[in-house]
Amino acid sequence: MTEPTPWWRHAVVYQIYIRSFADSDGDGVGDIAGIRSRLPYLRDLGVDAIWINPWYPSPMVDGGYDVADYRAIDPAFGTMDEALAFIDDVHAHGLRILLDIVPNHTSDQHPWFQEALASPPGSPARARYLFREGKGPGGDQPPTDWPSVFGGPAWTRVIGSDGRPGQWYLHLFAPEQPDLDWSDPEVADEFDSILRFWYDRGVDGFRIDVAHGLVKDRSFPDLHGSSPKSLVHPGPYWDQEGVHDIYRRWRAVADDYGDRPFVGEVFVSSAERLARYVRPDELHTAFDFRFLQAGWDAARLRNEIDDNLHSMGPVGAPATWVLSNHDQARHVTRFGRPRTADVGVVESAGERVAPPPSSDIELGRRRARAALLLQLALPGTAYLYQGEELGLEEVEDLPEAVLQDPTWRRSGHTIRGRDGARVPLPWSGSEPPFGFGPPGTTPWLPQPESWRDRTVEAESRDPDSVLALYRAALRLRREHLGFRGDGMAWLPAPDQVLRFDRPGGLETVVNLGPEPIQLPAGRPVLLASVPLPESGDLPPDTAVWLG
Repeated sequence: MTEPTPWWRHAVVYQIYIRSFADSDGDGVGDIAGIRSRLPYLRDLGVDAIWINPWYPSPMVDGGYDVADYRAIDPAFGTMDEALAFIDDVHAHGLRILLDIVPNHTSDQHPWFQEALASPPGSPARARYLFREGKGPGGDQPPTDWPSVFGGPAWTRVIGSDGRPGQWYLHLFAPEQPDLDWSDPEVADEFDSILRFWYDRGVDGFRIDVAHGLVKDRSFPDLHGSSPKSLVHPGPYWDQEGVHDIYRRWRAVADDYGDRPFVGEVFVSSAERLARYVRPDELHTAFDFRFLQAGWDAARLRNEIDDNLHSMGPVGAPATWVLSNHDQARHVTRFGRPRTADVGVVESAGERVAPPPSSDIELGRRRARAALLLQLALPGTAYLYQGEELGLEEVEDLPEAVLQDPTWRRSGHTIRGRDGARVPLPWSGSEPPFGFGPPGTTPWLPQPESWRDRTVEAESRDPDSVLALYRAALRLRREHLGFRGDGMAWLPAPDQVLRFDRPGGLETVVNLGPEPIQLPAGRPVLLASVPLPESGDLPPDTAVWLG
């Protein structure tokens, strides 16, 4: 008897940035009750699962990725009782839930780090983190020249109980996010326990933050300017061999609970390196960010698709496709720029301080509609970021006074960071807060007035809206046999066209070029990204599914 295919191999997962999804109590911040009230919307949209960004207690220095307690709920989001009832409600709606887990670092307010600060060098409390003596006279220089992803050095010196400067601790992100030392057995045991804690409460899986960064080169070599602060470039703190031992141990924990998948945030230099994270005894899936970074370019997209599928095949893992998330400039805006591969992520911004080039939003929105049909037609899993189903663009003119991303502060107010992708969603009405919260709510980031035309309410009335396209595409993906299985085959096409077939009889054609092309004769149109002309041609920046 054939074993059923695990649900996560072909799932569509909807990412919820909890602070910006729906606010139930009018404090301007999204919460669990807000998400719970919108579960019918997500069910009817047609997704299989939701991934929620961190909902744990946090000082919110980095939007919740500075975790103070991994087994509790931040009061701004609700209570543990609310969370458990919400998990049950997710399942009652036929959905599954993935949580975000942050194993590279904790908050500096975590009890472990507070204990470490109160303990002497060489103590067990400090062994959980990466404390080191400084260089130079009096140890006044950082232990290495490593930079923080968010700008500035990756080391901060602590002051001892005697008031004198002491050791330095590593933080690859903000100083308030000290890195854990995964060579300490207590750290590994603690995260085993955290995984089991949430699995026992019904969680269906985890997204792993900075999954490639947990292990550091124990020799702590200087970089001498040889490696930027990007998450993508190899270095003594990214993609070290020891991470694979960690994930083999995690996989054993997950396997005790059945199909409870991991998806790794893995920035590596090649598809071959990515595939090493999803070998049968490690993670189930990992994001392919090179697909996101390819821009609106047929050759690059085809190359990234081929690389990913060819690398995943031998290890038996599905590809995982994503176009936007909370760390990236929204792809509507990226696709409207003159240089569409300019992704605008903090991790690849490097030392760039110039503002990004302006974007033709309507062009970007047209390309984003076509990109959806490309993404959903590919074999594997797909992740959608909240608001992309409304065609939302990056908000690039947020007032400086409201910016909260640590990149803004750490870069000396020269790199605006990721807040523009995190603006609260518009649900209804003609003026802010657009149904994000009760009337009179002031969202934690201001919404553009122009979003009155992009609310769920407005788009639900328009059969040609972006939301209508998403609903139709997700329904077809669930129902049509052409989306089953893991295979695809490229078909002959002009250079600026992507055309491929799936074994179940689905053909996808995406025109990324400047001129219309003729569609194959004799195949019915299942869905087009925009209404097609009577000529039957496929216009530029348009995609179609053929039966």
